[in-house]
Amino acid sequence: MNRRNFLHTAGMSSLAVAAGVSSCAPRMGSTATLAMHHVPKLKLSLDRIVKETVGLRPFRASGPRIAKEALGSKTIVHNYGHGGSGWSLSWGTGNLARELVLTTGEKKVAVLGSGTVGLATARLLQEKGCEVTIYTKDLPPNVTSNLATGTWSPASRVCDPKVATQVFHDQWEAATRFSFRRFQFMLGMDDIVSWVDEYGVSNEPFRPQTDPSMGGEVYHLPGLIPERKELTPKEHSFGAKYVSWRSSMMFNIPSYLHHQLSTFIMLGGKLKVHEIKKLEDIDALPELCIVNCMGLGAKEIFNDQELTPISGQLACLIPQREVTYKLNARGANIISRKDGIYLGGNGIVGNWDTTPKREVTEKFVDTIQQVMNEMKG
Repeated sequence: MNRRNFLHTAGMSSLAVAAGVSSCAPRMGSTATLAMHHVPKLKLSLDRIVKETVGLRPFRASGPRIAKEALGSKTIVHNYGHGGSGWSLSWGTGNLARELVLTTGEKKVAVLGSGTVGLATARLLQEKGCEVTIYTKDLPPNVTSNLATGTWSPASRVCDPKVATQVFHDQWEAATRFSFRRFQFMLGMDDIVSWVDEYGVSNEPFRPQTDPSMGGEVYHLPGLIPERKELTPKEHSFGAKYVSWRSSMMFNIPSYLHHQLSTFIMLGGKLKVHEIKKLEDIDALPELCIVNCMGLGAKEIFNDQELTPISGQLACLIPQREVTYKLNARGANIISRKDGIYLGGNGIVGNWDTTPKREVTEKFVDTIQQVMNEMKG
């Protein structure tokens, strides 16, 4: 047998073997093995709660204020009022604010506030060669951003869609896309940003939530993170009738704030603990261009009657290594971070009280415990 006939015969034999193996393999369809989502149970008890906090989200029905105005000889660029979307939109609205700053021609810029929005805005201005000084009442961890949960939620309590205009929606979309790209650059850096599994568990069919007080995503922008998928009973271990899943992003808040602040200072940024109480305090600053990232602090100083708090309580559980997912279930949720597993889910419009209430924590624990008890296995 010559070489050509040998190769031809061997090739046909291999195809025959492959066909035989293929015929024995299970076919896709009703008899195919479905991918099972192995979801570890959460250890829940009140004695595992190590911290309770109440954060205030700065909400404006028309959406975050991104605008420029004159104050005597100075220019104020506003970037505040993000509701529950501050973490997700910080890079994007920071970029919109940066564009307004660049129209002034000023290179020495003041930023008011050292939360996630203020830090992202300051970093973006540095990238354009600006000399930036941050003026702040407090430093992380004593900032409102540190009391948030830090997940990708660019439309959470961002506005009231019945009030917000199409102009704001377009602005929001541009900010969302810019933020998403920036967070992709941070993946793999000390777990500052990571992809996680997110589950929705309900005994009722899932419906879009557009009420900002309830914490739903009032807008949806397809094509960034994967769309939600409803799982069949064979694909999960939850006991509920309806279960959804998607991959989403989570931010390691302590690492993120430390990274941003350290990078800002390393690149020559200046940081001054200096509380701004009135417009005269802003007028006294040496910079002619000031970016207002004060959140709720802007309400009194700039007489913003639209700005109001939406309080949200969180209870922190001791970390559980195998629990790395996010869960939304029956009005409560858990978010697993490196520093703890956070339980939350409430929102009270107009509430300025930051005192945690034990009965709220007990309700979170009871709700999630019921979900865990119903799990199979």
